Amino acid sequence: MAKSTSSFVCQSCGAVHPKWSGKCDACGAWNSIVEEASETTPKGLTSGKGKKIEFMALDNGAKDATRASTGIGELDRVLGGGLVAGSAVLIAGDPGIGKSTLLLQTVAAVSKAGMSCSYIPGEESVAQVSLRARRLGLLSPKVQIAAATSVRDIIASLDGVDCPQVAIIDSVQTMFLDNLDAAPGTVSQVRAASHELIKLAKKRGMTLFLVGHVTKDGQIAGPRVLEHMVDTVLYFEGERGHEFRILRAVKNRFGGTDEIGVFEMRDSGLHEVPNPSALFLSGREHPISGACVFAGMEGTRPLLVEIQALVSPSYMSSPRRAVVGWDSNRLAMILAVLETRCGIRFSDKEVYLSVAGGIRVNEPAADMAVASALLSALFDLPLPVQSVMFGEIGLSGEIRSVARMEARLKESEKLGFASAYMPKTGAFKGLTIALKPVETVSQLARELFGAAAKTKAPSA
Repeated sequence: MAKSTSSFVCQSCGAVHPKWSGKCDACGAWNSIVEEASETTPKGLTSGKGKKIEFMALDNGAKDATRASTGIGELDRVLGGGLVAGSAVLIAGDPGIGKSTLLLQTVAAVSKAGMSCSYIPGEESVAQVSLRARRLGLLSPKVQIAAATSVRDIIASLDGVDCPQVAIIDSVQTMFLDNLDAAPGTVSQVRAASHELIKLAKKRGMTLFLVGHVTKDGQIAGPRVLEHMVDTVLYFEGERGHEFRILRAVKNRFGGTDEIGVFEMRDSGLHEVPNPSALFLSGREHPISGACVFAGMEGTRPLLVEIQALVSPSYMSSPRRAVVGWDSNRLAMILAVLETRCGIRFSDKEVYLSVAGGIRVNEPAADMAVASALLSALFDLPLPVQSVMFGEIGLSGEIRSVARMEARLKESEKLGFASAYMPKTGAFKGLTIALKPVETVSQLARELFGAAAKTKAPSA
């Protein structure tokens, strides 16, 4: 018989401690350790006889998963092509970012295709959800809504021959199992509730969406094992001051990762942005210093964004470096390379860097665009009109090749750009955009600014 015990579990990272303490040794969070009841299995499990499992050959002729479109093209892209029966999708994001709105629009679109849908809010009442649906024009009699937080009641309602094809649980942190002596939202409750709901989805071939809360650090609240249990993990990102929302896949068992979907938040809900490059580059009527267009990649999608830099004199011993939408450590590296390899001094300047549109750039291919924006801001000279840049900068100042260069160039050409500064590589056929290969960052400074790179920049 299992012996009931208690343990002290961190609610931020799920680490188990032998006793209570004010600070978690694993993640460093304060006042996050809570005592929870647990069960330990008695020893001697290997002594009993179990059921022999059946092995199959790896090439057993298994068919690809069939998919159903959600009716939202950007969501289908991130999911890898659409909904997969029996899959579990976890979508997380900051409060008020639009998770519930997106899923409400999803079930409304799916129901129009004839699929049965159930929406189960745990944080709102049925009346609140209905009011939002009426405001967004999404009222549909085919979408069934019921407010509940008991996993036992939810399973009893969904586990049947008439179970829905799509189910939304909003949110998993509000669900609880009555056989666990722990509050809703704790690590043990989130883990156990998710396990039961995912098991039901696999059993009935139902597509399950779980809404997850995030911590102040942007991580999904609850145990880390929750991300391992589901098939797909989506992050809904965006800045409150911007209308753009980015849906990013960080895990997908039925498709590629690092795919993004771009939405625009309006009064009537979330609207798809099929060509985000043109939207992120809007408002560039006149060339200005410190602005550079970067041809990037998000999964399989080429995406052009504008990188802006501002360099100003500083009278402090430690000048400020502020970054929005990029890695601050990589900015420090680029500044060090420019100062060491090019003799261009930034140690007495304040540096501000931002990616326009509220999007976040994660790939090293943005190094050359960042360096160009910094030099343009320092010399107060605009970059060549209708030019894009991409390339990774090494510590020795060399420009390194990056992946998917042809896709970046085709997207730039489609949007009307005339030239591309890029790493030195082979020729690309069928392109009319002028290619300007660059080998080192010092060569980049000379080609872009000529004599200004020697006369205006103080020596190191």
